[in-house]
Amino acid sequence: MAAAAEELTVDGIAVRLSSPDKIYYPQLGVDGGTKRHLVEYYRTVAENGAALRALSDRPTHLQRFPDGVEGDEVYQKRLPAKRPDHVESCTVTFPSGRTAEVLRVRTAANIVWAANLGTVTFHPWAVRCPDVDHPDELRIDLDPQPGTGFAEAVAIADDVLRPLLDELGLTGFPKTSGGRGLHVYVPILPNWDFIEVRRAGIALAREVERRSGDRATTAWWKEERGERIFIDYNQNARDRTIAAAYSARKTPIATVSTPVTWAELRDVHPDDCTIATVPGLLADRGDPMASIHESPCSLDVLLEMAERDVVAGLSDLPYPPNYPKMPGEPKRVQPSRDRDRHREDG
Repeated sequence: MAAAAEELTVDGIAVRLSSPDKIYYPQLGVDGGTKRHLVEYYRTVAENGAALRALSDRPTHLQRFPDGVEGDEVYQKRLPAKRPDHVESCTVTFPSGRTAEVLRVRTAANIVWAANLGTVTFHPWAVRCPDVDHPDELRIDLDPQPGTGFAEAVAIADDVLRPLLDELGLTGFPKTSGGRGLHVYVPILPNWDFIEVRRAGIALAREVERRSGDRATTAWWKEERGERIFIDYNQNARDRTIAAAYSARKTPIATVSTPVTWAELRDVHPDDCTIATVPGLLADRGDPMASIHESPCSLDVLLEMAERDVVAGLSDLPYPPNYPKMPGEPKRVQPSRDRDRHREDG
């Protein structure tokens, strides 16, 4: 028989835990892969402040697996109408122009409530409510392509990106993606809109590409990327999200997107950071992102670089396919299917 529902107290707020013995991670089984293990993980990292800092006041989408990570996925953007009084919402506008009420994380109980819905991964916007049009983070997503992996992403981050940020007077905070990739967040003043922040991200990505010795690329089309690390500049576009710091992932061993220091980066392995190990890591050395927003950076230097790229003849880059055609955007056509390019090539 299924275990009875329970009531948890999370920072003084009652939160229901249903079906605690349901298996969410089959490879881990009853000893580490139940819904209770996932919810208790989130309760720990929310109450100690780490996950709450990563999500606080951010409009957040929920990547849910109500029947475990091998079951169907529900990517939930809109909050259900029926929800506890402690769960608040925030209005966001999607690229289509439509609006929606999404989760606004305010308390540890909000996180545990969402985990009980089967949320494995939290996807926060790079803004804070109520000002949802001006990001306070520039996000750098180093995405390994076939033939590359986590080690190559780390090398680009440590050999190229880190010294470039230092040179520009910017501060980066790295974290594992929970998979093969790597994320680096740059805290910024909320003085620019999504288009400007994305433009700054493209300028930074292009400079990393130039300095990488052909190890990194900004090519949007997969057929042009080769065995290089793709710098996904579109993670700075409206409504694009990255797994939050301290979010679990749908991997068989319940890996976690884990903040690390630059000194730790070369020695970390994504598989070492799981819902079983991250709470102890936090207790031992604290949260490397605890101070991320204490000294936000200006984007002026990156926007100046973007202007120089324009003078040099570099245009904007493609947006994701679900976006309307954007001003200044090049054709959104796969190069191998671009008839005009083929005619120009002879």
